[in-house]
Amino acid sequence: MNKAIVSLSGGMDSATVLDWLKAKKRCKVEAVSFDYGSKHNEYELPKAEALAAYYGVPHEIINLKDVFGSFKSDLLLSGGDIPEGHYTDASMVATVVPCRNLIMLSIIAGLAESKGCDTIALGIHQGDHAIYPDCRESFYNSLRLTVQEATDGKVDTIAPFLNTDKYGILEYGFMNDVPYKLTRTCYKAQELSCGKCGSCVERIEAFAKFGTKDPIAYENC
Repeated sequence: MNKAIVSLSGGMDSATVLDWLKAKKRCKVEAVSFDYGSKHNEYELPKAEALAAYYGVPHEIINLKDVFGSFKSDLLLSGGDIPEGHYTDASMVATVVPCRNLIMLSIIAGLAESKGCDTIALGIHQGDHAIYPDCRESFYNSLRLTVQEATDGKVDTIAPFLNTDKYGILEYGFMNDVPYKLTRTCYKAQELSCGKCGSCVERIEAFAKFGTKDPIAYENC
């Protein structure tokens, strides 16, 4: 690995992958984020910018609002209310954005080859597997092969925490001083994290299990 491009959402998972690349692989890194019309983009993207600045990596934000404008998902501004509860609740399926990762990662693959990056790094993890089809190991394995084929072997895809849960990500992060105070996890369209949506609940549970206070503030915690 000589140069990697990381899909940086502004959440704690991709922040941890960015740290892993910088600390463990010591390679050149670029970051890319997407403004795709989600309810939380307005609050999450500034976190991605802050993380990129913290780690001193170039950062690009790509506008995909028009692409996702007709997609059906409660995660999008055009959808219904964000469901509350645990990630494993059936209601959380409403936050699936059809083929989101397939579309975004195809773009990242093209950017990677264009920029001379030999690696794409993703923050998908075990906690996403239950409801998000494009975060599962079978999708990842297929995507990795497709990217290799599409780039004639020039670009590989890695997901360092693919089979790790949120607690395991947090465990790595605290050992390596990942600045989680700069991250955003909440799915709702509000400045202060709600503490009730599936994404917030999973994060809060991980910090509680680790026995450490989450450095961000919540509306209902």
